[in-house]
Amino acid sequence: MRISDILTSDRVRCGVEANSKKRALEVLSAQIALGDPSLTPRAVFDCLLARERLGSTGLGSGIAIPHGRLPNLPQAIGAFIRLKEAVNFDALDNEPVDLLFGLLVPAESTDEHLQLLSLLAEGFSDEALRQQLRAPEASSETVFLLLTRDLSLTVDHAVEPDGQRAG
Repeated sequence: MRISDILTSDRVRCGVEANSKKRALEVLSAQIALGDPSLTPRAVFDCLLARERLGSTGLGSGIAIPHGRLPNLPQAIGAFIRLKEAVNFDALDNEPVDLLFGLLVPAESTDEHLQLLSLLAEGFSDEALRQQLRAPEASSETVFLLLTRDLSLTVDHAVEPDGQRAG
């Protein structure tokens, strides 16, 4: 799977104003639901919030990957927002979050869900990528290209369960 399979350029926004974790999740939910008539921002928000109640999806280094599973979702879908100002997200390192990648997967796709989360977390651990995503001059289109190029490289080079390299 490529990040470009789950992320479209219209689901990437930079300079988002949000003064709280809740507001950031609301904006992210609207981005995920964008262009998909089977999704409503409220249903996405409820799903992401339910997962957040189990424990923060803030990974550290200003990154959060709010995620969840929805019944009747035909395939995984993602969105990305870069906040204008970082917000408290109860992250593992207690640092505020400004980069959020939202992910929804079909309720029955546990393996895909875990693989995507792992690949996203690995990709966002790259400090150079985080710096590029945070660059003030980086437009939404530039960020989309960075995400689909750099995170897809991570996905393409993942090791399959049989020990063979994917891609």
